[in-house]
Amino acid sequence: MTVPQGRRSSTFTRLLRHGFTDPSAAERLLGAPELSALRSDPVLLDALGAAADPDLALLGLVRLVEGQPDDTSRRELLDTLVSAKPLRDRLLGVLGASEALADHLARHPRDWRALVTYESADLHPGVEEFVQGLADATDPVSLRVSYRRCLLSIAARDVCGTTDVAEAAAELADLATATLRAALAMAEADAPGDAAQCRLAVIAMGKCGGHELNYVSDVDVIFVGEAVGGADEGKALQAATRLASHMMRICSETTVEGTIWPVDANLRPEGRNGPLVRTLSSHLAYYQRWAKTWEFQALLKARPVAGDLALGEEYVTTLAPLVWHAAERDNFVPDVQKMRRRVVENIPVGEVDRELKLGPGGLRDVEFAVQLLQLVHGRGDTRIRSGSTLAALDALAAGGYVGRVDAVQLDDAYRFLRSLEHRIQLFKLRRTHLIPEDDADLRRIGRSLGMRMEPITELNRAWRRHTSVVRRLHEKLFYRPLLDAVAQLAPGETRLSTEAARERLVALGYHDPSAALRHLEALASGVTRKAAIQRTLLPVLLGWFADSADPDAGLLNFRKVSDALGKTPWYLRLLRDEGTAAENLARVLSAGRLAPDLLLRAPEAVALLGDQRGLEPRDHAHLEQEVLAAVGRANGAEQAVTAARGVRRRELFRTTAADIVGSYGTEESPAEADPGALVDRVGDAVSDLTAATIAGTLRAVVREGWGDTLPVRFSVIGMGRFGGHELSYGSDADVLFVHEPREGVEDQEAAKAAAKVVAEMRRLLQLPSADPPLLIDADLRPEGRSGPLVRTLKSYEAYYRRWSLVWESQALLRAEPVAGDAELGRAFVELIDPFRYPAEGLGDDAVREIRRLKARMEAERMPRGADPTLHAKLGRGGLSDVEWTVQLMQLTHGWVEPGLRTTRTREALAAACAAELIPTEDAAILDEAWVLATRVRNAVMLVRGRAGDTFPSDGRELAAVGRYLGYDPGHVGDMLDDYRRITRRARAVMEERFYGA
Repeated sequence: MTVPQGRRSSTFTRLLRHGFTDPSAAERLLGAPELSALRSDPVLLDALGAAADPDLALLGLVRLVEGQPDDTSRRELLDTLVSAKPLRDRLLGVLGASEALADHLARHPRDWRALVTYESADLHPGVEEFVQGLADATDPVSLRVSYRRCLLSIAARDVCGTTDVAEAAAELADLATATLRAALAMAEADAPGDAAQCRLAVIAMGKCGGHELNYVSDVDVIFVGEAVGGADEGKALQAATRLASHMMRICSETTVEGTIWPVDANLRPEGRNGPLVRTLSSHLAYYQRWAKTWEFQALLKARPVAGDLALGEEYVTTLAPLVWHAAERDNFVPDVQKMRRRVVENIPVGEVDRELKLGPGGLRDVEFAVQLLQLVHGRGDTRIRSGSTLAALDALAAGGYVGRVDAVQLDDAYRFLRSLEHRIQLFKLRRTHLIPEDDADLRRIGRSLGMRMEPITELNRAWRRHTSVVRRLHEKLFYRPLLDAVAQLAPGETRLSTEAARERLVALGYHDPSAALRHLEALASGVTRKAAIQRTLLPVLLGWFADSADPDAGLLNFRKVSDALGKTPWYLRLLRDEGTAAENLARVLSAGRLAPDLLLRAPEAVALLGDQRGLEPRDHAHLEQEVLAAVGRANGAEQAVTAARGVRRRELFRTTAADIVGSYGTEESPAEADPGALVDRVGDAVSDLTAATIAGTLRAVVREGWGDTLPVRFSVIGMGRFGGHELSYGSDADVLFVHEPREGVEDQEAAKAAAKVVAEMRRLLQLPSADPPLLIDADLRPEGRSGPLVRTLKSYEAYYRRWSLVWESQALLRAEPVAGDAELGRAFVELIDPFRYPAEGLGDDAVREIRRLKARMEAERMPRGADPTLHAKLGRGGLSDVEWTVQLMQLTHGWVEPGLRTTRTREALAAACAAELIPTEDAAILDEAWVLATRVRNAVMLVRGRAGDTFPSDGRELAAVGRYLGYDPGHVGDMLDDYRRITRRARAVMEERFYGA
């Protein structure tokens, strides 16, 4: 029959209005003879239009009607669809949301009758109902059919809104429980002898254990076995293992009806490497001795579901005390947070923004935060010991452990994300947590969640909003109640008790929780704008402090800085508005003593942390220009040097802050990948700063004593690490002083003036001050401490030609002009080049002398009681070993290899490698050890505030050094092992290359 054009156009429009995307195909399907009984139904289009995908629902309906085995069955289905609106809505709802369930109904057309069950909105099936629903299954194939039939009823109530997402997840967990029981019964029926030998309990873990399962997910389990009566335990465990393996295969294997879901037993002790089934006593021994923090976290959701339920209950009861004391373990919170970070880092880069479960702001963030709070406070409060995330969140809010507003927002976000996850998985019944990219998929999902106007736009907007809420709250959830514990709350709000606040602070790593609470009260109490902003900042800052080795110091230092700057308008605005400024500040304040001490002497330097380029080192020319300008504005030499030292203090803070942030990293800027780059940056920055400070001091002394012109030309030569641009934070400035009388000036007058300049420079730089001192060391001069502090060029030349020893030529390898008369400095370099790069290299006697000096130094200069394997300077494979090896190559080959004529150790080593004087592998070993030893020295100074050449003995300080070097909490042993290994390899290279061993 031909449909009139006007009527066809009207039908086409109606179909579009009801949400069909292919009206032509829908019109053909509606004209199918099988649907003739429905065409007169005035609400059919409305019912189809209510489906998530009307086209998919109509196609599935036609396939279902066509698949009925006879006319009687077809009439029964059609009559029911016309007369029973609830069933019609459920059937079309499933057909429009799940292609996989539509396929099931096409294969098993009688299974639509499962939707007639549970028509009452108040009736929800539990385990026993699902056990009855699976009762007819006699083999794995029929079990899959029965499972899908039960799944069909869950999905129907879910998509129609009869159940909410939490109820649907609980029903899915109950269906999984019934399925495990059915599968185990089949396994026991196939092997009655095994079943008679053992007791086997199946413990559900993960989402199944927590009564919050997805449509498609691995079902995590742990098996516990015991011998029956006096049976042999070994044989009983073998029998139990066979039963457990058979049960897993029944559920996991693919048949003509597809699969149910994989049963995953990898959460058991030792994971895949451990036995599948253990006795209860074996489980207990493992958790008491070997289990990691995450394993106790996993046990939060442990629940007996199948097999010997009495044994399962005994398992849970026995292990519960261990679970609820897990928060007392060392590094508990860092371990949990590290595990969460590792999960995010393992997501493929192209999927991070689409990852609904594991990505930032995803489901796992909510679950981890809730579980962390449960473990911290569950020991003393049994009300929060729920395996369900939403139930636990509600209990945490009721107990004051989470703010009610935060809990409501997180509950709403979690429900939305779980609903989204359900809709994504329901379509093809495949395990996935990725947001689809196809518009058709997004449209179907959006409509299934009630978004009908612009489903794709609305879905993306809601998804982004909820993930943003989770990202903002998942750590705040842990810290915000700490502020509520010390602040006035609105009427009706539940406060975190003082004892619970202390528990939480201890779990975070605070050693003095009472002091921490006092600091929080001082910072967050009151109605001032300052207190309001700090209440906003502190939850995030507390998290960053907890990520350090010394949270107590971080919080105390923040209070000190805030007390000093809290009334300054720009300070809190900077932390609130300037991106990483607050995180940078938190890292700096909790990383040790040096940087906070520098900052607290001049708190306004906080501004450097908010400037995008504030932590970039300034070059030597700009530093010297600023120092000289400050000196020029000062009245008198002392004031001038104070100004120069003030610039030095600020720039030292800039350098330490950049070093700490580069080592720790921030959310926006990960930790520096190249430790050598960090070392070079610090060495250059501190060396340039020292040179600029000395230049400013020289200018101040000359101006004070002689006005514009000194009667001598005067130059400062950097030596040692200073000349090599390798100064660390605690290094003295090794120097030589050179002078030349100006024309018409007597030698005696010139020498007297030069000596006065040196004495005055050293005095001014060591005056007591709030600024760190700069010690000038001239002991590398000719004749050492017995020789004059300053000499002329001719005097240096005469000495080096006649008296100098080989070690003095070695010391000159790092001589470089740093301040004063540049021309005189260049003349000095020209003078010493023949001595430090001798023509034809060193003779055999000189090489033997250098080796003898090195051996003597190793024997005599190592501090008494120091561990030679951990001493960064003089120890095995440390700085001295590497530098003497490199310097021997410079002395021997520098006359012919221009690349070796540098004062920098790493640069000279690279040049030696390029010249094939040392194999590439050996050069890399020496470089790695030198960089590591230098970083250890820098770390010790940053952490302790005073120089040191070996690892601290104090546990907290040692942990801080480890954190700076990139080791997570609890891994200082790994740090020391790695240091010994790296330096041991360097020593082996040194002995071959330096001693010729």
